[in-house]
Amino acid sequence: MHIYKQFFVPLQNYCKNMHMKSIRTYLLGLVLSVTYNAYGQNQEVHILAVNDMHATLEAFPKLAAIADSLRNLYPSLLVLSAGDNRTGNPVNDMYEVSSYPVVSLMNQIGFNATAVGNHDFDVKSLPPLMGYSNFSYICANMFPSPETHLHVVPTKRFDVDGIQVGIIGVVQLNLMGHPDTHPENVEGIRFAQPENVVGQYRSFSDSCDVTILLSHAGYQTDIEIAERSPWLDLIIGGHTHTQLTAEEPLHNGVLITQNKNRLAKVTHITLTLNKGKVIDKKAEYIDVKTFPNKNKLVASMVDHFSDNPLFKRVVAKAVAPFKIKDQMTYMLCDALLAEGQGDICIMNNGGTRIDSLSAGDITIHDILAMDPFYNEAVAAYVTGEDILNIITTYSRGSLYHLPRVAGILCEAIVDKDDPNKDRLKSIRLKTIDGQEFDVHKTYKLVTSSYLATVCKQFFNSSTHSLSMLTSEMLTQFLEKKGIVNYEGINRLKITEN
Repeated sequence: MHIYKQFFVPLQNYCKNMHMKSIRTYLLGLVLSVTYNAYGQNQEVHILAVNDMHATLEAFPKLAAIADSLRNLYPSLLVLSAGDNRTGNPVNDMYEVSSYPVVSLMNQIGFNATAVGNHDFDVKSLPPLMGYSNFSYICANMFPSPETHLHVVPTKRFDVDGIQVGIIGVVQLNLMGHPDTHPENVEGIRFAQPENVVGQYRSFSDSCDVTILLSHAGYQTDIEIAERSPWLDLIIGGHTHTQLTAEEPLHNGVLITQNKNRLAKVTHITLTLNKGKVIDKKAEYIDVKTFPNKNKLVASMVDHFSDNPLFKRVVAKAVAPFKIKDQMTYMLCDALLAEGQGDICIMNNGGTRIDSLSAGDITIHDILAMDPFYNEAVAAYVTGEDILNIITTYSRGSLYHLPRVAGILCEAIVDKDDPNKDRLKSIRLKTIDGQEFDVHKTYKLVTSSYLATVCKQFFNSSTHSLSMLTSEMLTQFLEKKGIVNYEGINRLKITEN
């Protein structure tokens, strides 16, 4: 029918004057020509992919310029995010509607779809954000109740110049069966393991020329899914901030892409098709910081959102730079210990979001960038055995997840045969002066509401809120200190066995 509409009707007058045999010959040649053009020549789908942007607003003018440049070459460009668009920038996170700035900028750039990342659930602001979004939220392994007002679709199909591009979305789950966010943020939502859900969409793939998994499940999980699902053409990954390169091999025929967080790089993906089948896959990784151009309109929007004098207020000075995240986490632990008047503080390793901080002024912006989660400080009277159990349970057998502490010292014994030196065999605690830790004694533990909820089986009826956010405690602590220096501070000893 489309051939008739496009080619036959405009030729009616011309054909009236032709001999019938000539008309048949002409139309047969025309149909053959259209068929050759549609099915004989290669076609391309172009995608700009990002992941784990964490509201790095200052990078958006260059991100927009990259999208503009690609769209000038490929007008049907798809722009996709693998999730964690928010959390980590106070300008964005503390906006009147939390994370409206990043959504507004994504709208302006022309995003088509995003996966749902674990941090996209933060602060329960996802329902209103969806109402402001001009792009789709795709997640096949979350099942929200109607009361959550979460407008999520498991799949989405895009028509790209006649090519049917199908997208499936998934989000990671932790050992407790929900994404890594405060459990209260995902109330009313049921989840299923991403590895088990993807296979259910094999028939969806049959109706598409291209099938893409938009995954916020992590690199290793993406590899496992590729091994199970060779019918996928592409996995655009996120969550683990794994910087891949153009030399990344295909995994069971599936191309996997992912970048480090905070828009260090983005990916231009080219899928080449012939006769409705993908015959070539290519990923080009583009450095955002060194890209020469900026989109001026997006730059002005960023300036507008950033114009808040509250964030510029100086609360303390750092004598030396915070070169690693641990130094900031220890400072946050010290703040909770001092302001909460506790004996011991435990803080999850992901409780501090930025990786480093320069020497000099520490501003409100810096504090909220370190601790953007709106967690309350809580206290409880627990035994030393409970404290060891909390640290052990939250660690999940991994050095990476091991919490940081104040008021005590921690020794992690890792498996010497583990090539990544990440597998925990055991944990030992010492007093701050190196003496044996008394597991029978009762201590006042100060921590965040997040960790207390995740490890609630070890907290008792004495648990209570301190009526302050952890970020407020850090601000109060720094204002009292005035000058801080955490260079060389380390309360974790790692031993191989």
